[in-house]
Amino acid sequence: MFADRTRWNLKSNRWSEALARHRAAGKTLLDLTASNPTECGFEYESERILQALSDPAALKYQPDPKGLAEARRAVAGYYAARSADVSADDIYLTTSTSEAYSYLFRILCDAGDELLVPEPSYPLFGFLAEIQDVSLRRYPLVYDHGWQIHLAALESAITPRTRGIIVVNPNNPTGQFCKLREIAALNEICAASGVAIIADEVFLAFSLDTAAAQPFSFAGNRDALTFTMSGLSKISGLPQMKFAWLATSGPDELKPGALARLDVIADTFLSMNTPIQAAADVFFELRHGFQRQLMARVRENLGEFDRQLASAPQCNRLKIEGGWYAILRVPATRSDEDLAVELLDRCDVLVHPGHFYDFGADGYLIVSLIVPPREFAEGIRRLLTLT
Repeated sequence: MFADRTRWNLKSNRWSEALARHRAAGKTLLDLTASNPTECGFEYESERILQALSDPAALKYQPDPKGLAEARRAVAGYYAARSADVSADDIYLTTSTSEAYSYLFRILCDAGDELLVPEPSYPLFGFLAEIQDVSLRRYPLVYDHGWQIHLAALESAITPRTRGIIVVNPNNPTGQFCKLREIAALNEICAASGVAIIADEVFLAFSLDTAAAQPFSFAGNRDALTFTMSGLSKISGLPQMKFAWLATSGPDELKPGALARLDVIADTFLSMNTPIQAAADVFFELRHGFQRQLMARVRENLGEFDRQLASAPQCNRLKIEGGWYAILRVPATRSDEDLAVELLDRCDVLVHPGHFYDFGADGYLIVSLIVPPREFAEGIRRLLTLT
């Protein structure tokens, strides 16, 4: 009856079952996995948001495969503020980065073709690939005085069926930005292999290094065929508005073919709704206030985390450069899932075990840094008493 591509193991894991029991019992919960900014106590300019959605332009339907020109110009302006030259004509609006991924998987891959993805990283890639009949191969990120791409292992993972390399900049959850030497190496490898770069930059704006220049965006990359995506879900803290985009750049002999194929897919779905596009200018403007709040929260929670870790020498926090997450290294005396379930059952604290993000060994827990500070501090205190 059903397609093989949807033959997933739908059985709940122990962590999910423990969480369901906990909630069914009505017990209190300190959720250190919280990542929805609209539920984390940030202040939004509600009146301006609602007014933007009542723009009379929303009453007209003017279908454009790429999205309305004024909304795409708002995206181009976002990149211009980051010193990246991106034409509005090279931008496609999508309802989510997941949809952008689906466009790219379709224009790059036939069934069974391969994409390289970082490990550890966000667990969504497996489902996106399976839905599109694409195979994934992993390339490792290594931790040595900070996180780095293992470039030799990445290059050796390329096969004749490899069509693209996914780079998350900064990575989720490791929080490292791509370095200029890594970008240069990626361009050289991809150009030589006929492979595209797919850059996910949803956390690009959230750098912890205030003294450094703005992190490099792949949206200005010209040396290899490059697709860069992001969205208002993260940069403006508006996941409910479903406004994302895909920017195409690269050599002149490759980019036109990519744009022509994206035109067909985007015109087939026409998924972006007009009210959100008409409000784009306002939503982009609101990002500044949201980002100031969020980064203040992240720094406060990191400071509290490190203060408590000073009294817990058995654990340490791995270095991060940006994003919303922190990785705690704990003694690997049991599986990460065992520890996470015990934290929930005994301490009412919810964390993600490292294997959710494809860590290759036990001894890692992942926590969100946008949890309200009092909850974060108490959650970390309870966590460290059990480790």
